[in-house]
Amino acid sequence: MSTVQTLTARLARRTVYASLALTAVGLVLGAGRATGQEIVKVEEDWQLVVSQPDPQTFAPQVTTTISPGRDLGSYYAVFDVNLRNLPSYEAGGVQFQLWSGNTALGSKKSNTGTLLQVPDETVTWTQRLSVSEGNLVFEIANGNSQTWGNFGPLTFTTETDLTNLSGYSPAVSVANSAVGYAANRVTSLKLTAVRAYSAAGLVGQSNTALVVYPHD
Repeated sequence: MSTVQTLTARLARRTVYASLALTAVGLVLGAGRATGQEIVKVEEDWQLVVSQPDPQTFAPQVTTTISPGRDLGSYYAVFDVNLRNLPSYEAGGVQFQLWSGNTALGSKKSNTGTLLQVPDETVTWTQRLSVSEGNLVFEIANGNSQTWGNFGPLTFTTETDLTNLSGYSPAVSVANSAVGYAANRVTSLKLTAVRAYSAAGLVGQSNTALVVYPHD
């Protein structure tokens, strides 16, 4: 198979994953809409399983994303695992970044300089997005790993015209997340659950695992 054919096949699989994501979360968000409740908070549970980390080569390195919209044209957040990119590169730890389009607005870090180092290690965290009274809040919470122990919360708040999260889709999160370096040292990267909340509380949950890596 040629390089172009291989890339086409991978993009096709990504489209399937995105479709599954939309179907799964559609049921979750639909539960709120069916009762006239606006979705004002969503939570994504993520899981990274690292087979053989290599501190000598700073491997592996992973990035995930969350956005209130159908693309990354406005506000969104980026979460880097085992590296820091802003304001300059540094290996190890985690970093949470707030962006607007192509402009970085801020960054927060935790355990910087401490590299993933435990074989068959599982790293878990929750990406949270909420809107209330003109504020859009991005958060990393409930982080846990053997290397870093508990980490988070890491939080950004910015003003917004949004009154609900009707534009949110985990397909955007999945499509813009990846094992950026040393994928051969990663067993899997998954979005394991999505929850949707109205102002009154939980309205629905999807436990359909959405696989970012491996693609096949």
